[in-house]
Amino acid sequence: MPGLSWAGVVWKGDFETGDLGQYSSYQWMSADRLQVVQSPVLQGRYALKATVRQGDDPINSSGNRNELVYKGRELEGSEYYYRWQVMFAPDFPSVKTWQVFTQWHHNGCCGSPPVEFFVYGEELRLTLTDSATPWKTKLERGVWQDFIFHVKWSSDPSVGFVELWHNGQRVLPRYMHATMYPGDGIYLKLGLYRSDTVQPVGVVYHDGFVQATRLDDVLPPAPAPAPDAGTPPGGGSSSPPSEEPPPVGSSSPWPDGSPPSTFPEEPSRFGCSSAGGPLWAVALLGLGGLLRRVRRR
Repeated sequence: MPGLSWAGVVWKGDFETGDLGQYSSYQWMSADRLQVVQSPVLQGRYALKATVRQGDDPINSSGNRNELVYKGRELEGSEYYYRWQVMFAPDFPSVKTWQVFTQWHHNGCCGSPPVEFFVYGEELRLTLTDSATPWKTKLERGVWQDFIFHVKWSSDPSVGFVELWHNGQRVLPRYMHATMYPGDGIYLKLGLYRSDTVQPVGVVYHDGFVQATRLDDVLPPAPAPAPDAGTPPGGGSSSPPSEEPPPVGSSSPWPDGSPPSTFPEEPSRFGCSSAGGPLWAVALLGLGGLLRRVRRR
């Protein structure tokens, strides 16, 4: 699956390069906080292990974090499907505060990101602008969870919408809501970002991130048909054994040994300063929403 290329795929951040080179930049305290690993993985040979310790504040902003950054193609009126997998470590902290594992952050100043997936206590939540939370579910640790997120990016609540599949089930029909701030851009952040009040170490794994223009292009290929009962053993074609994966890690996680510089300090979360099997689809539901600039936890 990682080696395939589909017409509708516009970007992959699945770590199958064996490093972090698919991403634009990073915000980390040290390289051990964002590691490409070979176990555990769900698809392919590699995944990301994101670790946050209390005090990890690489950009001198609110909260503690270690995150990858990808500057993508999300513009006003664009529409994409995103698929990725997440697993929370068995000892992932249970705290009644925010722990963001995937977010689409705005470029401008102030407030929370327009779209964020996070853990709150024992729940996974999706929250949009104006603190709208159209979906939440129970947190499960130690198992891979599959997300497909369909978004129309717009600051107009009558145009923008989201739609969500979780573990092969369509859990959020099309939900009309603003997904951007007016006149602002958007970019992806993947890893772990949480309140600086959280004391225990937090570990979350990410795998298989892909962005595409069609639902079909983020779904896995259909399984091959079973061989005919009359085919003699060894009569069909077979693929050669896969090669041993290259070693993970080096002095630099970027292919050329020179990671891009980190992004400028991002706006404070609460004020101004500078987060399967066969999937099925289809129904519609429309609601409205308003924009917001300040998180209400």
